[in-house]
Amino acid sequence: MRTTPVYIVCSPRPHVGKTLIARLLTEFLRQSSRVAAFDISLREPSLIDYLPQLTETARISDTHGQMALMDRLIVNDGIPKIVDLGFHAFEDFYAMIDEIGFVKEADRRGVDPIILFVADRDRASISAWNMLRSNFATATLVAVDNEYVLRGELPEAFANSTSTRITALPAFLKSIIDRTAFSFNAYLTSTKDTSSELHQWVRANYLRFRELELKLILHRL
Repeated sequence: MRTTPVYIVCSPRPHVGKTLIARLLTEFLRQSSRVAAFDISLREPSLIDYLPQLTETARISDTHGQMALMDRLIVNDGIPKIVDLGFHAFEDFYAMIDEIGFVKEADRRGVDPIILFVADRDRASISAWNMLRSNFATATLVAVDNEYVLRGELPEAFANSTSTRITALPAFLKSIIDRTAFSFNAYLTSTKDTSSELHQWVRANYLRFRELELKLILHRL
């Protein structure tokens, strides 16, 4: 049976690189498939500012917005979905999908929720991770080791979990990719210097996403 992945990129804390990870993942998936991205964020710039042609704003502050988003996420149409979940909406979002039984319904329909949780050492992050493991045990949980945030190994709370890694960039290169007009795929297509640090960084992250895809496929078999 064909399954449709729904990637939820999240953290209960700001400034951990969540939108950057959502951008990378969206453009990676766009290389080989149509994608649909959803931005639940009050901060600017957010995902829709970087990828306006692939992203739409979603809201969960009222029933109409909640149902509109869930109707899009629960469809097994073969189009990968990416949700950039702002830290301000973290608790409300997971309370909502828990209440409506989203994960169970997704399993029934052939939709595969994959929670990409940006790991950190603080109490709020560890508490949120444990909540997800407890309340959404049948969903796929992936700890994201953002080197810019952790600067070391994953904390013990995330040990023995499926994980992926994002390496840190020098500040001058980060200032380039932080521009809203910057596109990872356009850069890979247009640059002639494949040995440049930025080119190698993008390719390495895409390779990790590919490895994660394969790991999750094998896990489902």
